[in-house]
Amino acid sequence: MLILLPPSEGKAAPARRGRPVDLDALSFPELRPTRRRILDALVATSALPDAPARLMAGARVADEVARNARLASLPARPALEVYTGVLCEALGAATLSTAARRRAAARLVVVSGLWGAVRPGDRIPPYRMHVCAKLVGLGGLEPMWREVLPEVLAAAAGRRGVVVDLRSSSYLAMGAPAGLAERTVTVRVVREVDGRRSVVSHLAKHTRGLVARHLLESGAAPRTPEGLVDALADRWATELAEPARPGRPWTLEVVTS
Repeated sequence: MLILLPPSEGKAAPARRGRPVDLDALSFPELRPTRRRILDALVATSALPDAPARLMAGARVADEVARNARLASLPARPALEVYTGVLCEALGAATLSTAARRRAAARLVVVSGLWGAVRPGDRIPPYRMHVCAKLVGLGGLEPMWREVLPEVLAAAAGRRGVVVDLRSSSYLAMGAPAGLAERTVTVRVVREVDGRRSVVSHLAKHTRGLVARHLLESGAAPRTPEGLVDALADRWATELAEPARPGRPWTLEVVTS
C-alpha cells in the first residue's frame, strides 16, 4: 500500500542547528534535477520585491518568504517534523506506535511542489511556496512534475496494493502513479447533517489525516479499492465510486457526522 499526502502550508520553525538539505540523500534520486531547478528558482524569486505575490503568500508570512533565500543553508529535519498543518496534526506522526512508524516509513510519501516526493524521514528545511507559485525562469510547476513524478510514484507503489491518494486538487495535478488507476483511490470527505452532505475543506484535511493514521495503526494492507472500504469500515461510513472512465482513479467518499 502507498499513501500519498499533500504538504502543508504550515511549517515548523527551522531547527536551531544541523546540516542543510542534501539533495543527493533524498528519496527518489531521479527527481534531483527537477528539485535543483525549482530550489534555485525559489531562492532567486524570494529575493524579489514581489516575492510574496509570486509565491501566493500573505504579508503575515513575509519573514518566511525572505527566509527562502537561505534555504540551501538552513538546518533540515525529517519531513513529517517540518509539515505542521491540519492533516499532519491529525496524523500525529510523533505519537504513532513503533509498528505504525515502521509502516509510515515504507508507505507514506509527501508530494510537494518543491521536492516532488519525499519519505517521512527525508530531511528538508521549512519553506514557503505554493505549488501554483510563479517562479522566475520557470513555467508552471504542475506540468514540470507531471513529466517525471507519475513513473516515480508508480515504482514506489510496487506491483500490488492499493494507492490511497489523500492529496488536494492542486497536488493531484502534479500527476498520479502511472498505469495504476485501477488500484488508485482518491479520498473525498463530506459531512452529513440531517441527511444532507457537504464538503468542508478544514474538516477534509483533518479527516484525511485520521484516515492515514488509522491505516498505519491498524496494519491494514488492502490490495483493492474494495479492500480499502473494509479497512475503514470500523471507523467511518464510506461510499466507493468506480472510475468515471478508463484511466481514472476510484473515488472513496468518507462520511463524517
